[in-house]
Amino acid sequence: MTDSPAPLADPHLVFDAVEGRRDLVLLGSTGSIGTQAIDLVLRNPDLFRVTGLSAAGGRVGLLAEQARLLRVRTVAVASPEAVPALREALRHEYGTAEPLPEILAGPDAATELAASDCHTVLNGITGSIGLAPTLAALKAGRTLALANKESLIVGGPLVKALAAPGQIIPVDSEHAALFQALASGTRADVRRLVVTASGGPFRGRTRSELADVTREQALAHPTWAMGPVITVNSATLVNKGLEVIEAHLLYDIPFDRIEVVVHPQSYVHSMVEFTDGSTLAQCTPPDMGGPIAIGLGWPQRVPDAAPAFDWTKASTWEFFPLDTEAFPSVGLARHVGTLGGTAPAVFNAANEECVDAFLSGALPFNGIMDTVTAVVGEHGTPASGTSLTVADVLEAETWARTRARELSAKATAEARA
Repeated sequence: MTDSPAPLADPHLVFDAVEGRRDLVLLGSTGSIGTQAIDLVLRNPDLFRVTGLSAAGGRVGLLAEQARLLRVRTVAVASPEAVPALREALRHEYGTAEPLPEILAGPDAATELAASDCHTVLNGITGSIGLAPTLAALKAGRTLALANKESLIVGGPLVKALAAPGQIIPVDSEHAALFQALASGTRADVRRLVVTASGGPFRGRTRSELADVTREQALAHPTWAMGPVITVNSATLVNKGLEVIEAHLLYDIPFDRIEVVVHPQSYVHSMVEFTDGSTLAQCTPPDMGGPIAIGLGWPQRVPDAAPAFDWTKASTWEFFPLDTEAFPSVGLARHVGTLGGTAPAVFNAANEECVDAFLSGALPFNGIMDTVTAVVGEHGTPASGTSLTVADVLEAETWARTRARELSAKATAEARA
């Protein structure tokens, strides 16, 4: 990957900043990030107004309730089959006296909504299906509060070609932390970025001790409450590998100057080491309210967006080196990030398939990374650079998903033989 002239995320630059209340579009509104963003908005009606919501369509009752509470203009669902139930749920919420919001439906509904009239689009969709909405928001000139790391990772050159400096504000806790710490210096002052990892539920276990872990154990994250896919990604540390690629793309810092350190308490969300030897850490108790508020409000701070520490109570903060043998995902992510092109898309798509297989009981825990590694190894010369297209990314993802399913099925059959 080649460096762009300026970082995609720069705390010194705020794209199209406005005074007063900001109009927002929330993508993935019924998910973890979306529901927490709505809570923040409802507590700060003088700062934010939501004009549109999108969701997959599996929780129409919640989506309708959100639409009524926020009085949105438009609601979008990815599943056309969900429209009748959504319309019924909206009518139940609104009653007969008020007109219902406009409904968009289909696989392109979130993309259409992302380009609608607003100031900021929060992309809280899970998975690489968030790429098209990310590109649409950038092309339409919206500020993008990015929680959907996959869209940047799989479409890096495409995103970089569209995004103006300061147009993207990261919402991942780690990248929001780096974003804030970087405000204290220039890119030339940065020696390295230090991304923290909780270590997940299996910190300290050897690879052999991970062989028989269960779905329930993998979903029992010690410090964060998240959706099942990202929780398993945190257990394998794939999530941390994706974050290394994301940090490289957002801040244009080479991979050899981005490190991962295990910090079980999840108090320090990430750190920036500067050339004078100073290290600045951004710290809060584990809570996504702060990063979401940064994404929606920067450069303004949203009062009481997240809990603060009680410094009258004793606490211990620990840091440990990453066990790369038990958790090879970060090293593999560095490899595909260095390859660039469609390699990150293959890595991400294969992992999504393997996580689904693990959650359904069709693949053991260690089989996730074994299969992803095999798929990445089989991937040919990736389309890269200025030649990369959305079609290239989709084709690579389709191949990776198919191959991951084939290898997972083969591994399962061999285990049962």
